[in-house]
Amino acid sequence: MAFLKLYRQKLQENYTFLNTIFRERGIQWGVVTKLLCGNTIFIKEVINLGVRELHDSRISNLKKIKKLDPNIQTVYIKPPSKRNIEKIVQYADVSFNTEIYTIQMLSEEAKRQNKVHKIIIMIEMGDLREGVLGEELLHFYEQVFSFPNIEIRGIGTNLNCLSGVMPTQDKLIQLSLYKQLIEAKFNVKIPWVSGGTSVAIPLMLKNARPMAVNHFRIGEALFFAKDLFTGETIEGMHNDVFKLYAEVIEITEKPDNPIGELGENVAGNTYEITDETDLGATSLRAILDIGLLDMQPQYLEPDNPNITIVDASSDMMVIDITKSEKNYKVGDLVSFKLQYMGALYLLNSDYIEKIVQ
Repeated sequence: MAFLKLYRQKLQENYTFLNTIFRERGIQWGVVTKLLCGNTIFIKEVINLGVRELHDSRISNLKKIKKLDPNIQTVYIKPPSKRNIEKIVQYADVSFNTEIYTIQMLSEEAKRQNKVHKIIIMIEMGDLREGVLGEELLHFYEQVFSFPNIEIRGIGTNLNCLSGVMPTQDKLIQLSLYKQLIEAKFNVKIPWVSGGTSVAIPLMLKNARPMAVNHFRIGEALFFAKDLFTGETIEGMHNDVFKLYAEVIEITEKPDNPIGELGENVAGNTYEITDETDLGATSLRAILDIGLLDMQPQYLEPDNPNITIVDASSDMMVIDITKSEKNYKVGDLVSFKLQYMGALYLLNSDYIEKIVQ
């Protein structure tokens, strides 16, 4: 049975690295846990790091977090839907918002629950996902004042998540100017300017972040240490907090090319044979006990550089071990580093065992 392993010490060292650089710059931050898909084993590991603020986009996950530690500040990181208002007020201390109608419902529900619900007003800054348009921000902000049991915790933006717009220094300066504009217009203080996700960490390390941006929401950098500007690993961090282990269930020398009339496979792909195809070529192939139900091969990287992934069906994956210096046997484990999406698929699968080391 394939399993996913989290390396506790590497996670701790990544957290310490990030916490140190944020603390030195006077930045508040929370950990985004949506990658963990509500897995309580791994959520506990994150809480044990000393984290006091967790962000998620699933209410069921926030409910689990509150059950594990009611004192952790929970943040719902997308605009709430109407049918979930009651649960959001119950399990999220803070939510991201872009609609007056939604904030009015949150206000009414917070009053019923005798709570003050905090909101972040998200601003559209070019990535074309959620956000109030800049020219409408002052009017929007003014309307929120009329709602009881609502506290405006800050403003924020989301970049790079839909259209790939990067959080450049200019973009974050623009966000900072919105803060100044609101504070001057309404004579208020905005505690959070939440413009930072993992993709903005390189700006911070270069001291290119505007000082007004004082809140970060970090997931990918904590678990994968990836510099999203360059694609490289952030120096001083670990990129293998998670690893996948799959078991070899067959090893056989087989032709490289299928034999027979060809149609679409289970993924809707058709194998192509061209004039350049070597019809007599063979390779030593191993089958692993994991498939498309659990993962997508393009997001996996074999630890053994002499292994290549051939393809996968619903429950099995084929790898080419012809050039491997290791003499694999049936029953051996093959390990893989993961990209973010690779871990997301695996964590969302009930068929993959989750282990902490």
